[in-house]
Amino acid sequence: MGTTKKQDFDQETNAIAEICKALGHPTRMQIMTLLWNQNNRTCGEIVSLIPLAQSTISKHLLELKKADLLNVKNVGKKTIYSIEVEKIQILKKYLTNYLSNKLLSKEAEIAILPHKPQIKKRDKLHLKEFNYQFPVKKSDPNQSNIK
Repeated sequence: MGTTKKQDFDQETNAIAEICKALGHPTRMQIMTLLWNQNNRTCGEIVSLIPLAQSTISKHLLELKKADLLNVKNVGKKTIYSIEVEKIQILKKYLTNYLSNKLLSKEAEIAILPHKPQIKKRDKLHLKEFNYQFPVKKSDPNQSNIK
């Protein structure tokens, strides 16, 4: 039996991976959007806005809670969910840094690489003259292929 390779990453990379994993489902993204638009909602309020069963919404809320993306406050029999803004700020910082580095590297790549001359459509048509054309063999239906 083979062994699995395990690589240790820094704490920030692990945190980002955990956040992205938790947000990796459309229902959880929809829940986060609802909470972002109006924080402090109960599960019942979320269920009334998303056409899924209460048990399904509860499971998605649990996944978001495990990733520390939600704050949970119990008020009597109600559980009120709100967004953990600090985790979202970590994700925002990471994505901003990632995208700015990608854009900068793309601009540097464009500046470094020589400009390739574009082939005009007319030039491409001219190249077709040199393609070999083979005559199409048509079989005569009156001839039999049996010898």
